[in-house]
Amino acid sequence: MALRALVALALVAVPTAVALEQTVEVDGRAIRLYPAVLDTDPGLPSPSTTANGTEVVVGRTADGRWTVLDVTVENGEGYVYGRGGKGRQLEVDGDDFPTLAVTGLHDEVELDRTRTVTRRSTAHITEIGRPGMSSGAGFMAADEDLISVLRGDNRRVCSLGLTHPALARPLFHVWNAILGQLEAIRAEGGGWGDVVAVRYHGHEVGVRWSTTRGWQESIFDDEILGGCHIEISRSLDDAERAFLEAAYPEAATGVIDLLTRVHVGEIAPFYVMRYGFYEGHTDYRAEPLALALIFGLKTVEELEEAFPGRLPGVLTTRFTREEVAGGAG
Repeated sequence: MALRALVALALVAVPTAVALEQTVEVDGRAIRLYPAVLDTDPGLPSPSTTANGTEVVVGRTADGRWTVLDVTVENGEGYVYGRGGKGRQLEVDGDDFPTLAVTGLHDEVELDRTRTVTRRSTAHITEIGRPGMSSGAGFMAADEDLISVLRGDNRRVCSLGLTHPALARPLFHVWNAILGQLEAIRAEGGGWGDVVAVRYHGHEVGVRWSTTRGWQESIFDDEILGGCHIEISRSLDDAERAFLEAAYPEAATGVIDLLTRVHVGEIAPFYVMRYGFYEGHTDYRAEPLALALIFGLKTVEELEEAFPGRLPGVLTTRFTREEVAGGAG
């Protein structure tokens, strides 16, 4: 696994005052939030939103118990390395991408004339985003550029009938669940990353994470920092697996692997929400098709309907200018 920076993995425990043992009301029931744990499944829809607007997911702990986590997506205090802070999770770069801010999707005419993003030239962002520049793994492949990646994934998300905010939200839910655990750790009142899965639209989604001693700066001129490795995955059921094996008998193993796991940092949900950027074809790519399937936004049949007979190529073809000009996406 390629790392963003040459740093050792470690949990950063900085004591700070946080409010633990909070409760929310769901369908007339008072539910204690993480780090409180339950011996039985609370039976809540997950994700769900309470009457006061709190977004929650049900999590499973390493010892087989259950917990309910506050994962509300919101504009919070700015992220400070080692001390938390949600950051501006609902912000979209409407100055550079006005259509994205209104519709949740890019307009290709706007992309054609985009020369700067957050006051940085797209050429500079591309240069520092390639492997070996601002990070070892890079934010895009060596033959990709920022606009081709934005265009390719925008077409992909359009074909799925989704929007960038719709795909950013479950990523934020995962990140906010991790933030809740970090707060409990810092307050010395919770387990050390003991939530190993969350339930999402009927699927158990595995979540593994670790923090670093350093941080990854964003390639955009923004406040976003990366300090975590996050692996998100889910297993297919027998019917899903059989469908893909029948559709792609020679390539099913590779397709299934690419559709059922992603390795990202906490930068990913901000990038998807703010810029419609899932990163290019690197080890940190937040592949839209995988996000849609893992979080139950689309079925395998719907993915195949959107890209009939093409899933192996769609999942592996890089967004070079030539490929995107030829209709890749």
